[in-house]
Amino acid sequence: MKCVIDTAGAVTPFAHFWEECVGSCHAALGNREDWRRQLRQCREELGFRRVRFHGILDDDMSVFGRRAGHGHYSFHNIDLIFDYLLHIGMKPFVELGFMPEGMASGTNTVFHYKGNVTPPADWREWEALVETLARHLVGRYGAPEVSAWPFEIWNEPNLPVFWTGSREDYFKLYRHAARALKRVDHRIPVGGPATARNEWIPEIRSFCESTGTPLDFISTHHYPTDDAVDHGADMESQMAAAGRAVLRGMAEKARVEAGRLPLYYTEWSNSPSSRDPFHDRPYAAAFIVKSVLDVAGLVDMYSFWAFSDIFEEEWFPSEPFHGGFGLLSIHGVPKPSYRAFQILHGLGTERLGLTCDASTASTLDAVATRSGSRIIVLACNHNVPKAPISAETLEVWLPESPVSSRAWVERIDEEHANPCRMWDDRGSPQYPDAHLIDDLVAGSALRKERVAVERGGGRQKVTLVVPPHGVAAITFESD
Repeated sequence: MKCVIDTAGAVTPFAHFWEECVGSCHAALGNREDWRRQLRQCREELGFRRVRFHGILDDDMSVFGRRAGHGHYSFHNIDLIFDYLLHIGMKPFVELGFMPEGMASGTNTVFHYKGNVTPPADWREWEALVETLARHLVGRYGAPEVSAWPFEIWNEPNLPVFWTGSREDYFKLYRHAARALKRVDHRIPVGGPATARNEWIPEIRSFCESTGTPLDFISTHHYPTDDAVDHGADMESQMAAAGRAVLRGMAEKARVEAGRLPLYYTEWSNSPSSRDPFHDRPYAAAFIVKSVLDVAGLVDMYSFWAFSDIFEEEWFPSEPFHGGFGLLSIHGVPKPSYRAFQILHGLGTERLGLTCDASTASTLDAVATRSGSRIIVLACNHNVPKAPISAETLEVWLPESPVSSRAWVERIDEEHANPCRMWDDRGSPQYPDAHLIDDLVAGSALRKERVAVERGGGRQKVTLVVPPHGVAAITFESD
């Protein structure tokens, strides 16, 4: 594929919308030292600004209890987490859920940590909890600070595993919570429906418009396996049939349905399974870059699920690479997915014109950005499982002036930034020693490699091969 950069033409903004938020497991993990250490690393190296997690109201956070028949609140554990987020320059994306056992109407729970997924027994008590929490947060952190925190009501209420009530029950839950938040401060942003598979967007807009209920943003989730789940098909075969731009199609539809409201994807990844080997491999890196390029200009927030394998929805595996969602392993080893976000973070905020002559069969995508004196071309070679893919040759052309012939490439593929392969080669120990962990971290690093620049006719060219599910970032720097 030949790509020509227009360095003299108009540039367009290239917002780093994927850095607005990142996901995590559940709130109680926020008081673990290793969780905090990894989050801080992601903040510093990947630029994430907020973190979203489940279970802020769960019983393991000790938020609500009863004594002598009376309800009592305790927000100390929440304060510890939010204090830390602000300390490292981040903010919370507040997902309100699940239901404290003391005010729940049933006993259905989800996940290893047993989040209660039933409606409240008393809707007034639910509203009072939300209002009391919001007043506490405003009192502790100030109204200007809290009004910069989005509040999302619940998680995936369209799935019975997360919500035993009806859609109408969810809208009632949403209305009570939104009313409570706005009563504390009308500037606090509140939104939903926080659904899986892009669902209920027109319905929640219609409900809020007809009832006068505040709705400041739309939030939803998507995964490339969603259609397979809907139709009960083999996931890999369904994904191959849907094509490599399936997430863009979902986002285009959601963008139309959201209207003028901001569109936040508060969960996305290459699959919703916490035991998917693709999460640990270069496949995930190429998928991330492809997905970010596909939805640019459509979404306002794109919160990847999740930043760490310190994660216990099912249980807490001890293997360094077990197919977990995280960008970092439980030992803090950066996966290829982590390095993909590191490369994305290094892109400029100005997008240059890039004309490519890719064939219809090509699985290569590219973008060109400018950051100061540097021009960076990021390319990925990605296709979904069971779909055809092969190595592709990329030619990047640009004028010889004002950019010099200095150029280097950083790669993610089977041979580069791939610690899981090193772990395989060392016998895949379940409990690696400190020396192996250090080697895995070192083996995960991005390496700058000089690339040859061909010059002539007032132009310069770099040529390289991008292997299947490979990522390559070419940087040109002026003198």
